Amino acid sequence: MSRKLFTVGPVNVADDTLKAMDRPMITHRSKEYKQLHADIEEKLHKALGTDNDIFMVAGSATVLLEGSARNAIAKHSLGLTSGSFGDRSIEVATSNGKQVDVVKVPMGKAVKPADIAGKVTKDIEAVHWVSNESSTGVYCDSVALAKEVRDQNPDSLVMIDAVTSMFAMDLKFKDVQPDSVVFGTQKALALPPGLAFVVVSPELMKKSEKMENKGFYTDYVKLKEKNDENYALTTPPVSLMYGVDYQLDKMLKEGMATRYRRHQEMADMVRKWAEERMQGVFPEEGYRSNTIGVIKRGDLDFDKFHSIIKSKGMEISNGYGDIKKSTFRIGHMGDLTKDDIKQLLSVMDEALEEMKQ
Repeated sequence: MSRKLFTVGPVNVADDTLKAMDRPMITHRSKEYKQLHADIEEKLHKALGTDNDIFMVAGSATVLLEGSARNAIAKHSLGLTSGSFGDRSIEVATSNGKQVDVVKVPMGKAVKPADIAGKVTKDIEAVHWVSNESSTGVYCDSVALAKEVRDQNPDSLVMIDAVTSMFAMDLKFKDVQPDSVVFGTQKALALPPGLAFVVVSPELMKKSEKMENKGFYTDYVKLKEKNDENYALTTPPVSLMYGVDYQLDKMLKEGMATRYRRHQEMADMVRKWAEERMQGVFPEEGYRSNTIGVIKRGDLDFDKFHSIIKSKGMEISNGYGDIKKSTFRIGHMGDLTKDDIKQLLSVMDEALEEMKQ
C-alpha cells in the first residue's frame, strides 16, 4: 500500500519529483553530465549563500562525515553531542583513529557555548556537532557555538552535520563560516537516498592537502580536482542528480526565506497538537527543530496508534535511541505543506478516538 511519509527519513518524494528522475541515462564523462553537474553546483551555491566548494558523492551522508574526519583531523578533535547522531559523529571520528574529547549534554537539551568553555584548547584541530539532532528534535545554535570555538582557538575547524536541517532551517553560512557541512538527499531535499554533499572551506582544503591516509573515495583534494572540471571522482547516481537539479529549481522558485518560514509554520502546528493531545514535545524551549517533532507519548500504545495511521495511508516514525519507548517522531520537512500537516493531525486525532473504543 502506498503511504504518504511523515517520517524522519527517507521522507516523502512528490510525484513530479519522481517523474523528473525518469530520464534516459547518460555517462558521467559526457558533455551532458558536465552541464548537469555545473547546473547543480551553481544552484547549490545560490540556495545556500556560499562560495565554498561543494562536493557530491554516491552514498549516505555518513560517508562524508567520515570524509571530513579523515581530511580535517590528524589527531585530536572535540565532539559535541546531545543525542544518538551526535554520538555517531564522535564514533565516526574515533573509528578512524582520531582522539575525540567529548562534551555530552542530557538528551532534550542543546549544547551551548557555556558547555564548551575552556575546552577548545590549542591541540583541538576541529570541533564537530549535529545542527539538528534527529533522535531528540533539538536544534543547536551553530552561530553561537562557532563563535565560541573561534574565540578560544581561531585555528580550530568547525564541522557540522546538517543532515536534517539543510534546506529547511537557515544555517546562516555567513555568520557560522563552517569548514565542513554535510547533508544528503533523503531529508529536506525531499529525494530518495543515495547522494551525499559536503560544503568545504578553503581552510579545510589547505589542511586536506597535507593530510595523510585519507583513503581514495573521500579524498577532498581528489574530489576538488574533478569537481573543478564539473566531473565526479567516481560514478555518481545520475538519475538522482536529475532529481537534485529539479528540486533546487523548485526551492529557488519558492525562495529560501519562504521555505524556511513554511517549515517553521509546520513545526508550530505539530508542537501545538503535541501540547493539546500528548504530553508536549521532548526538546527544551528555544532549541526545537523545525523539521522533526519529537513528541512525548506517555502511556500511548504507539504500535496500535501507528497501525491505524498507516491503515489511513500515512506513516510517521517511532522514537529513537534511549528515548525510543517514550517518544514518537513526525517528520515535517521537504515538500510537505501546512495542508499536509493539517491532514495528518486530523488522522492522528481519528486514531486516538478509535483507540478509546
